[in-house]
Amino acid sequence: MSSPSDTQAATPGNVQHGQLSLVLLRTVPLFEGLDDSELERIAKVAGRRRASRGEQLVRAGEAAESLLVMLTGRAKVTNFDEEGREIILAWLGPGEFFGEMGLIDGSPRSASVIAVEGCELMVLGKNEFERCMQDNFQIALKLMRILVHRLREADRHIESLALLDVYGRVARLLIDMSTEEDGRRVIRKKISKQDMARMIGASREMVSKVMRDLEVGGYVEVHDDMIVITGA
Repeated sequence: MSSPSDTQAATPGNVQHGQLSLVLLRTVPLFEGLDDSELERIAKVAGRRRASRGEQLVRAGEAAESLLVMLTGRAKVTNFDEEGREIILAWLGPGEFFGEMGLIDGSPRSASVIAVEGCELMVLGKNEFERCMQDNFQIALKLMRILVHRLREADRHIESLALLDVYGRVARLLIDMSTEEDGRRVIRKKISKQDMARMIGASREMVSKVMRDLEVGGYVEVHDDMIVITGA
């Protein structure tokens, strides 16, 4: 079991400025639709940061000083209950961002974000973030839409915890994580049964049992590199 003290502390001092290209910024959904002059203004004020696996990108309770955008790699949004057990709130991949809530309402970070593999991030300071929102209504509108989507997802998760048993929660998690490929639902993101348990509020043993039952029942096929939801 990991805990906040087991993870490397965030190191904002390793941010390097002036190293973001317009080609890279165009891959970020939040900036989709901006013209070159608008992207150039962001590139001039944004920084770039590299983080290694296990590094804590932000820490719950610290002051919110920047918006961070994943350029490469993956990270998990996590918190710990009173007994020190980890709760995984979300996974982040390229193009996704975090840290915006504290910049909007001035509150401390509500959760920690930890790199699960080596990654690169774009860092936009608080003043630059506020100026970006003021100067680009399109970004502000897109940010609001993403936040609404996250709120709806949080509502679904709360509903799942309240109304579904572990079988139902595992099934919903698998469907939410899957993408459609050639008419079938496939999960290619590697996730351990322990992490699944931390996401749905169950024990690893129970998740393992449910996955075995689903596989025996023909509902899923588990391969080395993916999980296929057959719906049999």
